[in-house]
Amino acid sequence: MNEPSKQPHSAERHGAIDISDFVYAATGARVRRLTMPDGTHWFPAVDVCKELGHTNSRQALADHVPDEHREILETVTGAYGLSIPAGREWRRDLNVLSLQGLILLVNACTKPACAPFKQWAAEVIETVQREGSYSLDEAEVQSPEPGAPIAYAMPEQVAEAIVRLEAHNLQLDEELANGQRESIALQTEMLALHRESLTLQKETLAMQREMLGTQQATLAVQQAMVRAMERIADRFDTLVLKRRTPPGPFTALPTTESVLADWRQRLSVTEDVWAVAVVIAPVLVEKGELSEPLESIAARTGLSVRRVNECLRLLRKHACISSRGGAEDGAPVYVLHQV
Repeated sequence: MNEPSKQPHSAERHGAIDISDFVYAATGARVRRLTMPDGTHWFPAVDVCKELGHTNSRQALADHVPDEHREILETVTGAYGLSIPAGREWRRDLNVLSLQGLILLVNACTKPACAPFKQWAAEVIETVQREGSYSLDEAEVQSPEPGAPIAYAMPEQVAEAIVRLEAHNLQLDEELANGQRESIALQTEMLALHRESLTLQKETLAMQREMLGTQQATLAVQQAMVRAMERIADRFDTLVLKRRTPPGPFTALPTTESVLADWRQRLSVTEDVWAVAVVIAPVLVEKGELSEPLESIAARTGLSVRRVNECLRLLRKHACISSRGGAEDGAPVYVLHQV
């Protein structure tokens, strides 16, 4: 129906509508196309059904396209000794439509966009029925080149369909461009927000570093204060020890051994006196005073209370110990003698 004469497969075709424009006017899209060596065209059924709004291509073919106008791609190419085209998702089992099958599928479509093409197809059928043939009008402008084929004007309905579809595509392109511009603007805003976020993170990091520096300085001050307090405590202990240390031979911190050695030099130590000295010397060095009852010392030395009292009196006489009153329980209190 797209030929200007009754010779659809002739070499010249007498100014038939360009196949791409023809299919575009019918479907509203540039679908894939395979052209065989004899000039026949085949179209992937999935492409045509998609553009015509058919969700189930197999059902659409079964309902509207006879078997002789649809085929498997491998069968079509094999008939001409051709291989399956590479790329663009061509498969051996792909369903393809002939040009007549495509027209039949378009005529069954209910989309408003197909109406002008279907109207023109009806006009062609009516003209062929009435006049016995259908031919295109010659275009007003012809090619001046010698031997050039005659140019024919495109049918009004087909031209209107193409113009309308092109306008629709231009509108879609404009909407796509607007969407891309909005996307770019949104990406720019997101980039600006990301930069602000990076700046805020840098400022936060700087503040954290300042806080860390302040904490380190505070820690250094605290450590210095601890060291100072330790020095003060050491100084205080030294002063206390000096106050407790008797003058004379005990200028250094006294020990039990040094106290007993000093007492041995001060008096002629008998066995009883030495027993008492060994018991009381550690207490005097550790506690600074002796406030045990005489009975406790007697029990620890194995001496009588009277003999313990005599030994203590001998130690006082030779300036080994000094008496400092009595405790609350009545026991006498003794300290190391200080000159």
